Amino acid sequence: MAKEIPDLNAEVRTGTGKGAARQSRREGKVPGVVYGGGSDPLSLNFDFNYLFHKLKAGRFLSTLFNLKVEGQDDVRVICRGVQRDVVKDMPTHVDLMRLRRTSRINLFIHVEFENHAEAPGLKRGGTLTIVRPEVELNVLAGEIPEQVVVDLTGLDIGDVVHINDVKLPKGVKASVQRNFVIANIAAPSGLRSAGTDGDEDEAEAEEGGEE
Repeated sequence: MAKEIPDLNAEVRTGTGKGAARQSRREGKVPGVVYGGGSDPLSLNFDFNYLFHKLKAGRFLSTLFNLKVEGQDDVRVICRGVQRDVVKDMPTHVDLMRLRRTSRINLFIHVEFENHAEAPGLKRGGTLTIVRPEVELNVLAGEIPEQVVVDLTGLDIGDVVHINDVKLPKGVKASVQRNFVIANIAAPSGLRSAGTDGDEDEAEAEEGGEE
């Protein structure tokens, strides 16, 4: 299933240059521009509170948006930069780039874990320790997966799931070459406190999850 692409609402900004941008900010707007995709650049305005909320939600620079502007066709875009006030750290300008469906981009995709009941380690009281609830993947803009699935079937205490253990959707690949850790099955707390191998495996998995 393709991942639902969130909307990003904006309006056309009349005028160009620093003067027009300053006027937008005085009116409670954040100026921006969208470019690329074989079309001319288009000057935009974003409502400040609306954009601030989007930025606070996180992953703004790695989220594919459906840009909606009245009088313009919807277009898929990704942010290529947010300029901020050096003192207040508030957004002052946004750069967006249009994408074709065949464009490849890096996005964070949710990880779903299934078949918990089929994991011997969990039946024995182990704990699923999720190192990465999302993984950064290189995907086609027109075929973004809703999630990637990790099958826990057969996993025992001390087992570690790496990105290379996961069957990725067609056309999707990891954005980095390193075989990083996604999750592990840690020993029950009683065994961990006794200094079992499960504790060492969990520590190794957490270390492997660092960038």
